[in-house]
Amino acid sequence: MSEIKERPILFSAPMVRAILEGRKTVTRRAVKIQPRSKADIGSYGLGQPFIRNPDVTKPNPECPYGRAGDRLWVRETFAIESNRWADDPYSPPHKDGRPTQRYEDDKWDQPHYKATDAEPELWYDDRDSPGCRWKPSIHMPRWACRILLEITDVRVERLQDITPEQVTAEGVSTRGEAMWGGQWWVDAPQQAIEDARKDFADLWTSTGGDWNANPWVWVVEFKRVTP
Repeated sequence: MSEIKERPILFSAPMVRAILEGRKTVTRRAVKIQPRSKADIGSYGLGQPFIRNPDVTKPNPECPYGRAGDRLWVRETFAIESNRWADDPYSPPHKDGRPTQRYEDDKWDQPHYKATDAEPELWYDDRDSPGCRWKPSIHMPRWACRILLEITDVRVERLQDITPEQVTAEGVSTRGEAMWGGQWWVDAPQQAIEDARKDFADLWTSTGGDWNANPWVWVVEFKRVTP
């Protein structure tokens, strides 16, 4: 039985909110070494696809986010409200007077999350205090993570093969869903389906992807678990 591994994954604020609301249960990420054809896609078992490496001297790439059963801890834009100088007269008091909470790694810091929290107080002193300010998600430490996901399936498919149902599972709020409800694609006209695909295409493009290139992508399905 293979060991369960844990890896970080980045999500934007809108996608973090979609995960927290239970609307996002899948993510698509471009395959680094693109298959030349479907024949280049193999599998070691359910939820364990791989790409046949054109260089036979090198291993076949698998999904960098893991296999079914592995876990992903979400990195998101965050801020750390530090209380390291609680006894220092130049250090600001803790907001609203609440007691400092102790976190892993012997840190006495309170994390804030841009996706759901109000703007933190920004403060600095003349002794190079770390202050409290938003930091890019790539810099989030594991101890500050609040969202843990378990991979339930991994597969490889073309980006533009996404179905209307999968658009919704990606956390995209479509006009079809607003009009016809959770199973909107069953009775929706073709125009609503095309609009939903365009909404997802816009999301993909906003992250720097090329929708028109129609790349092969890792489709990673997941469920939220307790950190």
